[in-house]
Amino acid sequence: MTDLFPLWNSLRIAAISSVIVFFAGIFAAYRAARLPRTLKGILDVILTLPLVLPPTVCGYFLLLLFGTRRPLGSFLMQMGIRLVMNWPGGVAAAVVVAFPLMYRTARGAFESFDENLAWSGQTLGLSNTWIFWHVRMRACRQGILAGTVLAFARALGEYGATSMLIGYTPGRTATVSTTVYQLWRTNDGRGAFFWVMVNLAISAVVLLAVNLLETRERQGKKNGA
Repeated sequence: MTDLFPLWNSLRIAAISSVIVFFAGIFAAYRAARLPRTLKGILDVILTLPLVLPPTVCGYFLLLLFGTRRPLGSFLMQMGIRLVMNWPGGVAAAVVVAFPLMYRTARGAFESFDENLAWSGQTLGLSNTWIFWHVRMRACRQGILAGTVLAFARALGEYGATSMLIGYTPGRTATVSTTVYQLWRTNDGRGAFFWVMVNLAISAVVLLAVNLLETRERQGKKNGA
């Protein structure tokens, strides 16, 4: 019987990291979209750097940051939080590599938002918080949802940074991606093929969801025109 822990662990890591990336990406994108052009450019470089860096390099920097002998890693250990060679470290790795996708997608959606809608709400006495969640987010929902789905898919398929930070321990840190490599390395082609097909199926569903969101967004713009 196939051990389904890698699938469960991958889904757990992807789900938790997607929630973190959702709120962090929206906050950063909203703030960045309102910054002057020069500051926005600098912030873009910083926040999207993990998108172009090799995942193993991201994993290396995470080890430097969260290693048990590092100040932050040692502090977290004292708080009872261990990220290195433990599945929560997979969440940290997934957040780092998936964040740029959410950030850039959300920022593009916010930049295309018609500010006249927000100004109209202010003239009616609505708070900025209410306007943000009920007007701005509603108008940008298709782009936000697309970014969330892409971030989830990236987190689900993450390998490089994850393998650097949490390694591969069956029943503890194994994910679908690390399991594929481990099975291939041990000449278990049948097992590796099974998990490859699982990954392909999930990726196909994610891409279909993104395409559906984009189709609905285009139809909405066409009907509103």
